[in-house]
Amino acid sequence: MDPTPILKLLAKRRYARLMTMDPAAQQERTLLGLVRRAQETRFGRDHAFAGIRGVADFQDRVPLRAFEDFWKDYWQAPFPVLDDISWPGRIPYFAKTSGTTSGATKHIPVTKGIVRGNEAAGFDLMTFHLRHNPQSRPLNGKSFIIAGSTSLEELAPGVFGGDVSGVNTKTTPFWVRRRIFPTPELALISNWDEKLETLSRRVLDERITMISGMCNWVLVMLDRIRELKARAGTLEGPTFPDLNLMIHSGVPMDLYRARLAPHLAGAPAECRELYAASEGFIACADRGAGEGLRLMLDNDLFYEFVPLEDLDSDRPTRHWVKTVEPGVDYAIALSTCAGLWSYLLGDVVRFVDVRPPRLLIQGRVAQSLTPFGEHLIAAEIDQAVRAAAAETGLDVREYTVGPVMPERAGETGYHVYLVEPAGTPPSAPAALARRFAAQVDRVLCNINEDYASARVGDSGLGAPRIVWRPAGAFEAWMRLKDKMGGQNKVPRVTAKPERFAVLCGEMGVDMALIDLREGAI
Repeated sequence: MDPTPILKLLAKRRYARLMTMDPAAQQERTLLGLVRRAQETRFGRDHAFAGIRGVADFQDRVPLRAFEDFWKDYWQAPFPVLDDISWPGRIPYFAKTSGTTSGATKHIPVTKGIVRGNEAAGFDLMTFHLRHNPQSRPLNGKSFIIAGSTSLEELAPGVFGGDVSGVNTKTTPFWVRRRIFPTPELALISNWDEKLETLSRRVLDERITMISGMCNWVLVMLDRIRELKARAGTLEGPTFPDLNLMIHSGVPMDLYRARLAPHLAGAPAECRELYAASEGFIACADRGAGEGLRLMLDNDLFYEFVPLEDLDSDRPTRHWVKTVEPGVDYAIALSTCAGLWSYLLGDVVRFVDVRPPRLLIQGRVAQSLTPFGEHLIAAEIDQAVRAAAAETGLDVREYTVGPVMPERAGETGYHVYLVEPAGTPPSAPAALARRFAAQVDRVLCNINEDYASARVGDSGLGAPRIVWRPAGAFEAWMRLKDKMGGQNKVPRVTAKPERFAVLCGEMGVDMALIDLREGAI
């Protein structure tokens, strides 16, 4: 039985509710509800939650914190048994995350409330999909979830830790699992190469109407499936002809859109982005691509926004949905029903609308370039790389960028871009590198005044350098770092020069051999 008609009825009701929701009133209700439930926890007593009557009270009593602050002050000593520490009861799950730039493993608390909120955000995404595509039947088949291993480790009685994919699988109701591929047994496969081969073969017999995952790994999976279909002589049209919806998150789609097109062409498929963090699902696309993601206001998450330029000040300005402005880059902070309070997520967002709040993800706080006063964020760098790829006719498969600092007086530092083009290596690579670098430079000068000022006269910041990497170089690096599949992604920016030098060495690039005149090796 296809449950889509029931889904459409529920989605219609939800859409009407979303259209009448007052963002500020709803967010203040959410915050006060969270505070009331946690007022008897250790954290709640430490911050006098019982006396909080509004957002201003909360911001006066609860400082901004990073994960390391929570870990050191509240979680490390009792871990993994967090009973009434920052959220009432025992935390049942921890999502293990490790950043590709920092390498540090974090254990993010996850509760059943977070799971319910994530499900609600997913339903809202479906609501907007059906609003724009009323004939769509996304549940008239199976959903292909391309994620990491679902295995969980029991850290203590009733407490489990592992990839967020494992938490989602463990909490998925049994009647929903019947509509999901892969089965729980197949999803347990931890080795990416084994999972790629097994799932790509098994899914050939399934009717797939939805796909969910990060674009880079979805693309790898679809390429392999298409290859198997071609060998079997069954490849006609799109990879999954019944595909109605692709839900993507984690990395911007723009870099992968052209290579995804052959897989989707001819299918009634729409792509919608979900802003999904281990801490909770934050926003989803309610309009077209590039028009912003609508903030989820009533799923037990309270949002604060700190202007990026204020982040390192002693008393940073803290906004919420009532006071944010479009066009400003904000670091986002969360208070959640898992005991995170004014927790700096590490992401940078920019609002395109405020009623309802609709934002664009600009990248990570750590993934910004500032050593020469250029203040580049990941979204600006990505825009420049895409423009350079278009201008040179290249299909860029992956890239990363980092700073190289001057070693002696009179020298100028610069940015190095490691770029892996799709297909065969470019002909006349040095000349193409100069064109590519020049276009990156032009775009960044046009969109970022600080970068343009740093570039004046090549005195503060030298011209960017391009280093071509052979096909498969980034995949080999991800394999070296044991970050294949799942929630892992190539870091677009490695901000610290010493870490970037290590990354270059791991990718076989000797910085001393870069031809500074040609800009390529």
